Amino acid sequence: MSAQKWQRSSLRHLSVELREDQHPVSHMTVRRLLMKMKYSLKANVKRLSGTAHPDRNQQFEFIERQKQAFLAAGWPVISVDTKKKELIGNFKNAGKNWCLAAEAVHDHDFDQDALGKAVPYGIYDLNHNLGYVYVGNSADTPQFAVEMIASWWQTEGQRLFPGQTHILILADAGGSNGCRPRLWKQQLQEQLADRLGLAVTVCHYPTGASKWNPIEHRLFCFISLNWAGQPLVSYETILKFIRTTRTESGLWCQARLDRTQYKTGLKITADEKARINLKPHRHFPNWNYTIKPHSAKFGK
Repeated sequence: MSAQKWQRSSLRHLSVELREDQHPVSHMTVRRLLMKMKYSLKANVKRLSGTAHPDRNQQFEFIERQKQAFLAAGWPVISVDTKKKELIGNFKNAGKNWCLAAEAVHDHDFDQDALGKAVPYGIYDLNHNLGYVYVGNSADTPQFAVEMIASWWQTEGQRLFPGQTHILILADAGGSNGCRPRLWKQQLQEQLADRLGLAVTVCHYPTGASKWNPIEHRLFCFISLNWAGQPLVSYETILKFIRTTRTESGLWCQARLDRTQYKTGLKITADEKARINLKPHRHFPNWNYTIKPHSAKFGK
């Protein structure tokens, strides 16, 4: 095998090689001939999903049944996830926007040039088509994730769902709200179940299926479109872009800044783990479970 397979040949390189073989043609002629042969410049396309979990479809069907049951009962259904972290400062932001002249930004994205780092944690209310984004400035931890859900319930959830004591949370299988972190479950027990009196049912999407989590295609994608091509120069800039995100389907967004500093690497003790009143579902217990308060009202 020759080395030509591993060498990228531009139109001008091909023109030079053809001239060396006694075929004098310009690079534009090479371009025309390649297009005539149906060749064109193409980028890689992400279409291969890799190895899918054997129970992937069954989990999707189970999640759909849970969603419909909660919605029919008028119980809250929320989709949660952490959006991509953003550097705060005059840095390039992907996308384009209409303007008279392109805005000049830093040529490198160095952390030391940033004013901080934004950690947007989103909560999408499926019942009312409402989005809530809490922008943290420290770390994406299970404690941070549950604290934001608890804040949402105290400020918005109780108003939207008066008297309700059950909630369904749809989340990815990984990250701060993944199915593996024990701290995530312990914080759900402490902050939502025991402190707020909620019976919390959690359903995780299979690995590699996070794009089907409603928050991705009903909230986050529209926020990214709204601030496309705009440098996120301050936390207030991020909050304003989120608050002004709208869709034809009636999506409204709210945003708040959380300045609490969350510690990483926290571990729960054996006693704390034993106190989690967790009831796994028979259908894939690692992905689906309910955490109930420690009270006679809900049972143990």
